Amino acid sequence: MLKYIVGVTLAMTLSGRYYKLIKVLIVEDDPMVVKFNKYYLGQVGGFDLKGTAASADAAFKILEKEPIDLILLDIYMPGINGLELLSQLRKTDKNIDVIIVSAAKDSISIKKALQYGAIDYLIKPFEFERFDSALSSYKNREKFMKSQKDMSQEELDLLLHNEQQHTLKPFPKGLDRNTLNLVWNKILEINDTPFSTDELACLLGISRVSIRKYLNFLEEIKSLTKEVVYGSLGRPVNRYKCSTSNTNSINNYL
Repeated sequence: MLKYIVGVTLAMTLSGRYYKLIKVLIVEDDPMVVKFNKYYLGQVGGFDLKGTAASADAAFKILEKEPIDLILLDIYMPGINGLELLSQLRKTDKNIDVIIVSAAKDSISIKKALQYGAIDYLIKPFEFERFDSALSSYKNREKFMKSQKDMSQEELDLLLHNEQQHTLKPFPKGLDRNTLNLVWNKILEINDTPFSTDELACLLGISRVSIRKYLNFLEEIKSLTKEVVYGSLGRPVNRYKCSTSNTNSINNYL
């Protein structure tokens, strides 16, 4: 029992020490769409919804009070539309990313949104998988950027162009894509802190046997490095750490 309590305490420390939730504002005038976006956001994980706004004026009032990292922004709204809001936002010194979530699919709106710095564009209606892909990619990019002081051209190219260029590779037998995504996101949360199989299993509530299979796979594709640590008592323990030079290799499987 004592061993379990110590493991849980250490796991909680690893989980919360470096990881910071991404603060989100939803700007959307359709209550039903807001409801779905809030639900989808909760399913992805790693995000903290700080508020919703049905107009540009309401959005700017929230931005004056709350530090926001990401806005999920509709275009068609009463008064100032989403593109005008985005244009005004870019004139401020606020370092905020924007993903457009709109029924607008004309090339002029899409081009303007990209020119104003939108990092992704979701056309309504869309499936959860597309929402999950957009938010997960953004989350992984942010974690990678914060973990790197400098980047090579290869790393930058992978970061900028991987979404357009990669196709999913055949998935390894005995593994589940959703579970791999869960495991990998938790490893990114832990960041630079080495961890053991037991610690990660405790964090996720997954058996050690299952976790070991995923760690072996991540080590095989060089997304993780492993170090054998010898203590004064008991068996040696394998401790893993995210490989900063190969974090993008996992994207071919997610």
